[in-house]
Amino acid sequence: MTKAIIKSMSDALNTDNAQEALLYLAQQSEANAIRLAKELNESFYNCSSSSISRSTSHLPKVGGQGQQQHYPIPLPASLQQQQQPSSLSSSSSSRMKRYPHNDNSLQTAKACTESILASLTKVASGGSQASSDLRTLETARRQTDTAAKDVKDALSLRQLASFAADALGARQYVDAVRAVSDYEQVHPSERAKIIAGSQSIRTHERTRDVLQRTVLEQYESAVSCGDLKGLSDLTPLLGMLDLAEKGVGLYLNYSQSTLANAMESDLNKSSVQGGQYDDHDEDGSAMAVCSKLAKIFNVAVTHLRHHLPMVAFSLGSADGDAALVQLVHAQVENRAIEIIRNFMGAKRLSTLHSKAKNVADRIEEQYLSGEELEEGVFGGEDGGGFMGMTSGSTSIPDKSSLSLEGMDDCGFKAELGTFMKVNARLDETALLMQHTESYERFIRHAVDEVNKARELRKRQAREEKKRNWMEQLLNEGKDATLEESGTFDMAEMKAQAGQRVQDVLPPQTQLSEVISEVGVYLCGMERALLLGNFQRAFFKISIPDDRNYTPITILKSNRPRNSAGCFALQTILVEECLYAAQQSTLRAFATGHSGTASVAANLCCDVLGRILLQFMSQRSEVSSALLKPGDGLISGQGGLGQAALSVMSTAQKGLSNAAKGRRGVVGSDANNEEERALMKRRIEEGIARSCASLNDLEVAIDYTKRLEEKLMSEMQSTFPPGKKATEQLQQCIKELSTVTDAYKSTSQDAAEHLVAIIMPRVRSIVSECVGQEATSGTSFMTSGTSVVSAIRMSYNLDDEAYEFAQISEGYMTRLCLLLDELLDPLKVHLAPALSDSVLLGIIGGASKRLEAAIKRSQFTTLGALALDSDIRYFINFVKDRVDSEALLSSATLYKTCNPLARLAQISHLMNVDDLEDVLDLISSSKRKNMWDLSLNDAKAFLNLRLDFESRKVNELLHISE
Repeated sequence: MTKAIIKSMSDALNTDNAQEALLYLAQQSEANAIRLAKELNESFYNCSSSSISRSTSHLPKVGGQGQQQHYPIPLPASLQQQQQPSSLSSSSSSRMKRYPHNDNSLQTAKACTESILASLTKVASGGSQASSDLRTLETARRQTDTAAKDVKDALSLRQLASFAADALGARQYVDAVRAVSDYEQVHPSERAKIIAGSQSIRTHERTRDVLQRTVLEQYESAVSCGDLKGLSDLTPLLGMLDLAEKGVGLYLNYSQSTLANAMESDLNKSSVQGGQYDDHDEDGSAMAVCSKLAKIFNVAVTHLRHHLPMVAFSLGSADGDAALVQLVHAQVENRAIEIIRNFMGAKRLSTLHSKAKNVADRIEEQYLSGEELEEGVFGGEDGGGFMGMTSGSTSIPDKSSLSLEGMDDCGFKAELGTFMKVNARLDETALLMQHTESYERFIRHAVDEVNKARELRKRQAREEKKRNWMEQLLNEGKDATLEESGTFDMAEMKAQAGQRVQDVLPPQTQLSEVISEVGVYLCGMERALLLGNFQRAFFKISIPDDRNYTPITILKSNRPRNSAGCFALQTILVEECLYAAQQSTLRAFATGHSGTASVAANLCCDVLGRILLQFMSQRSEVSSALLKPGDGLISGQGGLGQAALSVMSTAQKGLSNAAKGRRGVVGSDANNEEERALMKRRIEEGIARSCASLNDLEVAIDYTKRLEEKLMSEMQSTFPPGKKATEQLQQCIKELSTVTDAYKSTSQDAAEHLVAIIMPRVRSIVSECVGQEATSGTSFMTSGTSVVSAIRMSYNLDDEAYEFAQISEGYMTRLCLLLDELLDPLKVHLAPALSDSVLLGIIGGASKRLEAAIKRSQFTTLGALALDSDIRYFINFVKDRVDSEALLSSATLYKTCNPLARLAQISHLMNVDDLEDVLDLISSSKRKNMWDLSLNDAKAFLNLRLDFESRKVNELLHISE
C-alpha cells in the first residue's frame, strides 16, 4: 500500500495511516513549542533601552553593529537544551531514527503521545517562568516609582520651605503664603519626610506660624480701619493659612459696621429730604417710606454683589458665604420691619381692613339677596326708565351725576373715603410690597448660590479623599476594583448626608411674615374697592342714559344688514366691571408676592362668578319680561302690550309739545306719519336695549376669556417658573374658566327663559295656522292686517285638492311669515349665539305643536307628499335664519333641535311607498343615529295613512292591538 504524503494538519487527521499521522502531530507539536518559546523570549525585547540597561547590565548583548541592541532574558534550561531541527526532512529522519518503524502500532502511538505531552510541558514551563519574571519586573517598577516620588516630594518640600522662608524675610507675604499652601498640598510619605530632613519641616512650621500671626494682625488692622483694599488682598490668604474660622468673624464685623454706616447715612438723607410723614400728607409719606426701603435694600444688594464672591472663594470652607448672607439679611430685616410697621400704623391699615370688610360684606349681601332689584334699581317710574326711554338725552348727564352722588354706597365713602383716595392708598401699599419682594427674590437667589457652592465643596472633598485613597492603594501594590470604588463613594455620601447643615435662611423669615400681613390688608381693601366699583356700575346702568349702551364689541363691525346681531347693543356694565377686576388683580400681581396674587385671583373669580353673574342673571330676567308678546314691547295676539303702549304715550306727548311750539299748520296725515315713525323707533330702541342685557352675558364670556389669558401672560412674565407658589397661582387663574362656563350656562338659561316667555305666542300662531283657532289681529311691527283664512292643515287630499294646495298659500307659509314677524326684532338685536338659541327654542316649540296637529290628521298618498313639501319648506326656513355655519348641516341641526328632527322623520315615515320599506327606513336611520321615533309613534303615524291597513301595520311593527 502506497504511503500517503502528509503535508498539513488536516492531511494528518484525514489519513488512514494512524502511525504516520501521530508521527506528524508529534513533530508539529515539538516545533510549535520551540516557536512559542522564542516568541515569548523576543517579547521582552521591546522595553526601553534606558530601563533595561539599568536592570540587565550583567546580561550579554545580542545584535551586531548597526542593529538594535537587546538584552534577552535567559530561556529555561529545558528549552536551552532542546536542539532545533534544521528542516522538516531532518526532523522527520530524526524522528524516524528515534522511533524506528515497528509493527506494534500501540507502542508507536504511545511514543507519539508522550512526545506531544513533553512539548506541551515545555510551553507551560516557559509561560510560568515568563509570568514570574513579569511580576518581578512590575514589583521592581513600582518600588522604583515610589522611590522616585519620595525623592521628588522631598525636593519639593525643601524648595517650598526655603522659598517661603525667603519670601517671609523679604515681606512678600502673598508669595510666602502660596508657598506654605503648596507645601501643605504635597502629602509626603514618611520616607519623603526623612529624605527632606527635619530642618525643612521645622522651617516650614516656623514660617507658617509667623505668617499666621502676621496676616491675622494685618487683617484685624484692616477691619478696624475699614481698609477695603487691605481686606481684598488679605482675605484670600486666610483660607490658605487655615485661618478661615477667625477670618469669618473679622469679616462679619467689618460688614456689619459698613452696612450700619451706609444704611444710617441713607436713611438720614431720606428723612431730611422727605421729612416726617403723617396721614395728612399721603403722597409724601408713601414716597418717604418707599425711598427708605429702596435705599436699605440697595445697600444690602450692593454689599452682597461686591463681597459674596470673594468670601465664598476664600472663606467658604468655614461657611463664610452663608454667614455673610445671614448678617446682611439680619441688618436689612431689622430696619425694614420697623419702617413697614410704622407705615402700617400711620396708614391705619388694620383699622381700614376691618372697615373694608364690613363695607364689602354689606355690598355682597345687598346684591346676593336681590334686595336692590326689589327696590327698583333697574328702572324709573312705571318701569319705563329701565330702558332709558322716558326722558330726552339733553338732561341725562346732570341726572346721572346727581344719581351717582346720592346713591347708597353701603358706607363706602364714610368708612373708607373716596374711590380716588382708596385707590391711591392701595397703589402705595402695592409699591411698598413690590420693593420688599424684589429684595426677597434677590436674597433667595443668593441663598441658592450659597447652597450650590456648598454642594460643590462637598463634591470636591469627596473627590480629593477618593484620590488619596486610590494613591494609597497603589503604593501598597493594589488596584481598586469598580465595586470597591462604588462602595467608597456611597460611604462618603452617606457620611456627608449625616452631617447636619444649618439652612442659610428659614423658609419663612420675619420680613416675609410682615409682608404677608400687608398683603392681607391689601387684598381686603381691594375686595371693598372692587365691590364698590361693581356697585357704581350696577347703579349707573339703571340710569336712563344713552351712553350706557354701545354697539356690541365681540362681533365684526361689517356684518350684513338683517343678519343676526347686526344691530345688537351691549351695556357698559361688563366693560366697567371687568376693567375694575383686571386692574385690581394686576395691581396684586405687580407686587410680585405670590400669596397676595393668588388671593387676588381668587377674589376676582369669586366676585365675577357670584356678584356680577347674579346681577346679570336677574337683569336678564327683567329684560326678558319686557319682551313678552302682548304684554311687553313685542306685539301679541291682541296687539301691542302695556310697555309698548307706555312708550307710544310718551312719544305722543313729546310730539304734542313739539307741535305747540311750531309756527304754521301741519297736516294731520303728516303728524300721524311722524307719530308712527317715532313710536316704531322708540319700540325698536326698547327691544334693542332689552336684548342688550342678554347680550351682556355673551360679552362677559368673551371678556372673561381675555382676562384669563392676560393674567396667565402676566404670571409667566412676573413670577419664577417651577416654584410651588407659582403653580398654585396658575391654578387660581385657571378658575376663571369655571366662571366662563357659569356665564355660558347662564346665557343659555336666559335664552331658554326668553323662549318660555315667547312660547305662548308661538303656540297661538301655530294653532291659528293649522286651523285650531280663527282669530284676527293687527300687528304694529308689520304693515297691514293679518287675517286667518279658512285654509287649514289638511292632508286628506284627492287630486283636485292637491292641485289647489299647490297653487294656493298654505298654512306653512303663513306660519313662517308670522314667526318671522315675531323673531325679526329679536334676531337683529341679539348676539348671534343667543339669536340661534332663541330661534331653535321657538322652532322646537312650534315643531312639537305641529307634531300634535299631524297626529290628528288623516293622510292620503298625495297628502303625504304635501306633508313632505311643507316640512322641507319649514326646515329651509330655519336654515335661512340661523347664523352658525355648523347649523346649516341637517345632521347638526337635527341634533340641536330634536323636535324638528322628529318632524323630518315623520315626513320620511309617512312617505314610504310600501309597508315593507318601513323597517328598512327605521334600521338605516338608526344606524346613522338619526331616528328618535318609538315603535308606538311609528304605529300611530302609519295608521294615519288611509291606504295602509291597521292590521298590517301592527303585524309589521310587532305591536298587538
